[in-house]
Amino acid sequence: MKISSDKGLAFFIRTIYLNRVNSDLIFEGAEFFSEDEEDIVNAGMAYSVEIKALDYLSRAEQCRSRLTQKLLAKNYERTSIDAALDYLTERGYLSDYRFACAWLSSRKINHFEGRTRLLAELLSRGVEKTAAMQGLDEFFEENAESDLCAKAAEKLVRCGKTDEKLVRALIGAGFSYSLIRKTLEEKQGF
Repeated sequence: MKISSDKGLAFFIRTIYLNRVNSDLIFEGAEFFSEDEEDIVNAGMAYSVEIKALDYLSRAEQCRSRLTQKLLAKNYERTSIDAALDYLTERGYLSDYRFACAWLSSRKINHFEGRTRLLAELLSRGVEKTAAMQGLDEFFEENAESDLCAKAAEKLVRCGKTDEKLVRALIGAGFSYSLIRKTLEEKQGF
């Protein structure tokens, strides 16, 4: 909905962002004052945040936490950000789960890491824990952790790691000790 002021300023709102004003009361020539006017302006700010958030989302998947930080850096108010991101989440445009899946997919290209490390990385990026765990479950359905551990071990051996240094590096890459032992026993060449 387009709103115009008597001073010639115009902006758009989405009526869902209105907290106080009934959208049926907004019509050509209607006048609003004090708290009602503030509610309409806040709805306009939330819509502005929505447009900026969609701009970020059109470039790449985002997690809610990081997107919030980007919008705060643009000096948007937290209440407007929360309203807009709630709307985008409800409509399916913003999803921590989708971000986690996209990040994991791109990460596997050059990194061979285990569940523990990948979970820590996702959480450090602000991904909600349940979404991160769901993304990891799906990722490891398609990518056997034992295969990733073997590839990581091969890469580390090529870099000169052996024995305890190899085990420590694999633990640091997020693989469990039992998986490391099993992988190293199966690959006698290490």
